[in-house]
Amino acid sequence: MKEHYDVVVIGSGLGGLVSAIILAKEGYSVCVLEKNNQFGGNLQTFVRDKTIFDTGIHYIGGLSEGQNLYKYFKYLGIMDDLKLKKMDEDGFDIISFEDENKEYPHAQGYENFANQLGNYFPEEKESIQKYCDEITKTCDSFPLYNLNWEGKYDSEILSINAKQYIDELTDNKKLRAVLAGSNFLYAGIEEKSPFYVHALSVNSYIQSSWRCINGGSQITKQLIKQLKKNGGEVYKHKEVVQFEVENNKVNSVKMKDGTEVSAQFFISNVDPKTTLKMAGKDNFRKSFYNRIQSLEGGISAFSLYVVFKPETFRYLNHNYYHFKDSNEVWTAHEYSEETWPKAFMASMNASKKQEVWADGMTFITYMKFDDLKPWKQTYNTAAEKEDRGESYESFKNRKSEKFLQGIELKFPGIRDCIQSVHTSTPLSYRDYIGGHNGNMYGYEKDSNNPMKTFIASKTKLDNLYLTGQSINMHGVLGVTIGAVVTCSEIVGKEYLVNKINQFLE
Repeated sequence: MKEHYDVVVIGSGLGGLVSAIILAKEGYSVCVLEKNNQFGGNLQTFVRDKTIFDTGIHYIGGLSEGQNLYKYFKYLGIMDDLKLKKMDEDGFDIISFEDENKEYPHAQGYENFANQLGNYFPEEKESIQKYCDEITKTCDSFPLYNLNWEGKYDSEILSINAKQYIDELTDNKKLRAVLAGSNFLYAGIEEKSPFYVHALSVNSYIQSSWRCINGGSQITKQLIKQLKKNGGEVYKHKEVVQFEVENNKVNSVKMKDGTEVSAQFFISNVDPKTTLKMAGKDNFRKSFYNRIQSLEGGISAFSLYVVFKPETFRYLNHNYYHFKDSNEVWTAHEYSEETWPKAFMASMNASKKQEVWADGMTFITYMKFDDLKPWKQTYNTAAEKEDRGESYESFKNRKSEKFLQGIELKFPGIRDCIQSVHTSTPLSYRDYIGGHNGNMYGYEKDSNNPMKTFIASKTKLDNLYLTGQSINMHGVLGVTIGAVVTCSEIVGKEYLVNKINQFLE
């Protein structure tokens, strides 16, 4: 590692790596610093019983030729080397409810989406079409979503509430539940979640839905390959602990191991609260610092990673969003010890080996960070191991058993197919991904006060920029676009978008 670079990026999550590649392609000398043993943030995978599991990327949208994420990935140089499997076109997501033995598909392609749901709600075809039109219209309001630099989105869009919009669309309570059924994608909250977040989240999947064969960490590998190809450098076990600030500029960053590196520009891909702390609260306006500290991190998750006995459970080329009660699609995160879990997402990895049988399956449900209070002070990663103790293992076992009982109601006989079960809690998400209190998707967006939850990518320090899922939008597409926004602050928005478009011509 050199002593000075043009750009130092802190954190090797998707936003950090995409920012690094864009700037390396522009001729900047770039260095990425990662504290963990594995690069990639939410793109990380891990192996249990020879079975690969994803940490955060369970499927990706918008990757068919000509679609928006396809274009961004093409520009980054990684599209052609990704190993992908297209999900079921007539139902990439299945919405189901325990109080009714029926399954409702979300299909790929807007015409197909409307037709498939129209089979279940023939009297609601007009409402379904209106919903599709509003999704695409909302997405078109965000210029960079479609690689345009001209135009400014209508700020009124930010204040439209998702639940309210869907409720006003139709009186059919079941259709409302089905249209909102994948709101786990953004941890939907009835009184807060904006419709634009819903639209930007579901649109790319309706365009096209894909699984990464053998996990999402291949995206990280390809990004790092492109970064190095363009002269960039990346280092792990380099935990930044402090920013050295002087005259409203960051001069250098200090690492836990005592090393220091200086740069002309710094991009932080770590949680904004952590970033401000490392840079020193006195270097920011008090009102800004307090606003960031007051932001609520979205809810976290408890996950079960199930390894199947060979050739016992069939591969499913779709995900499930399953709810105990169709009336609680917006309140599944409000649970008690007795009612948990109220809902879950179920997904499986695509494997190159074969398609008939599944190797493993991931089940994710909401869990509050406060449920883990007794072990809050413990930290455990592959780089720095700490035993959280028997009480923690007992907690996980108890929750696993309860979760499995609910899963069995949806998938009768699944327990007989299980070889082993592994878990992660909000503490795992906090320690490995670095989100505040283990949140899944950054900070909650609020339709009642959109600007409170808006965090600009440029900070008041002259050369410090932010990127990642708390800036702009979360998700693979949202974070990629966010990285473009961050880099455009350095190289110019019009210039960068034109450069990407010219490259794609």
